[in-house]
Amino acid sequence: MHRRNFIEIGSLLLPGILAKKNLKSTYLKSLLDDPKTISSPGLFGQDFRWGAAISAFQSEGAFLEDGKGLSIWDTFTAKKGNVHDGTNARESAGFYHHYREDIRIAKNMHFNSFRLSLSWPRIFPEGTGRVNQKGLDFYHKVIDECLVQNIEPWITLYHWDLPMALEEKGGWTNHEIVAWFTDYVDICTRVFGDKVKNWIVMNEPMSFTGLGYFLGYHAPGRKGLRNFLPAAHHAALCQAEGGRVVQANVHDAYVGTALSCAHIKPVNDKEINIKAASRMDALFNRFYIEPLLGLGYPTDTLGILNKIEKYFKPGDIEKLKFDFDFIGLQYYYRLVSKFSLIPPAIFANEVPASERNVKTNSMGFEVYPKGLYKVLTKFNEYEGIRDIIITETGVCHDDRIENGRVNDQNRIEYFRELLDYTLRAQQEGIPVKGFFVWSLTDNFEWREGVKPRFGLVYIDYANQRRTIKDSGFWFRDYLQSVTSNNLK
Repeated sequence: MHRRNFIEIGSLLLPGILAKKNLKSTYLKSLLDDPKTISSPGLFGQDFRWGAAISAFQSEGAFLEDGKGLSIWDTFTAKKGNVHDGTNARESAGFYHHYREDIRIAKNMHFNSFRLSLSWPRIFPEGTGRVNQKGLDFYHKVIDECLVQNIEPWITLYHWDLPMALEEKGGWTNHEIVAWFTDYVDICTRVFGDKVKNWIVMNEPMSFTGLGYFLGYHAPGRKGLRNFLPAAHHAALCQAEGGRVVQANVHDAYVGTALSCAHIKPVNDKEINIKAASRMDALFNRFYIEPLLGLGYPTDTLGILNKIEKYFKPGDIEKLKFDFDFIGLQYYYRLVSKFSLIPPAIFANEVPASERNVKTNSMGFEVYPKGLYKVLTKFNEYEGIRDIIITETGVCHDDRIENGRVNDQNRIEYFRELLDYTLRAQQEGIPVKGFFVWSLTDNFEWREGVKPRFGLVYIDYANQRRTIKDSGFWFRDYLQSVTSNNLK
């Protein structure tokens, strides 16, 4: 207790010290390299966005209520064996019926922003054409509740729940999806644009195209380059075209897109493994940011991507570029790579965390907070990125309620280190303007089902009861010192 108070006093003095001293100072470098020493929310600035995030499919439930159509994930999870724990998201965290309670919990934790996604099939049950008014009405109520609670709503337009009716027409492999998607974005921004100024066009395009259209591990379960390359290209087009629609329709819009990223390092300094890490980096980190910045796809490092040109239409190259207000970065783990003949597309593979004697989360991925700093530093090297928002980061563990409490000290320590590394990046001049926790509540973690728990709030799926975890109370106390200024 006394040590923490001493650290916080020192933290208040740090910005002035940094302004006067070179960051290369041995003392300051050691201070910054030691997580658990400097982070205090006030240091990030009074305009910093502190948020909690959810997504429609993972949290809403009510999968066929009030006129919603089927999504590819509704169909995929209905097939036996596609979800590891045998669960589905038909009820999930029940946000559709508990949204007021959840938003008030976020308010009580002193978050000033709340990120949610819109369900495309809840608004367009057939993917295009007829609009479901009850779907629009639901999101009006959610947005209004955020505003009543003085929380800024952040809307993600696509968080993986493609209408099944469009998948039956080819889904992301069909070039027509550019028109389908822009029509969807046009309606959403016209309907909600007077209330919502913060927009995220896509959530992790590499994840939903790579896992869903190359490996077949996620919905819709397609495999191979013949599915991945067109899907990936069309998603890149929609990312930019969606940004243009938001910018055109929403006055004073703050628009970005959210990219998955990982800190990637070779298993050793052998050239063959260094090149393998570079190819993995091109696919996981460079693929979607570089076309946006006018650099094209990273074919210089990953030659297989030259085949993507087969799916170009006239004008596509120019349409890939868009100047977003911010880039959202989403970090969860470090990958250690090595040369491998499988998969032949990139001749690189991961050295599993289980073979490296490192800390892991409940999904078996390495817990490595410093990787967030590495990712922020890497993306800051690009010219043309204005602001960076950490739109998702978090950790899953096997949380349990004991005597009415969820003691998740491991999650608290993880976030403490993440925030310290975020502040380090900001102090070094990287324009980090926000931090969103994944996630507010436990929810359905795609193919893994409900077993992995990422939330600050524990969900009892049998009765939808909410229990704030110790990490949720930690965030409440952490943010309390800046809340009154941020929310006035």
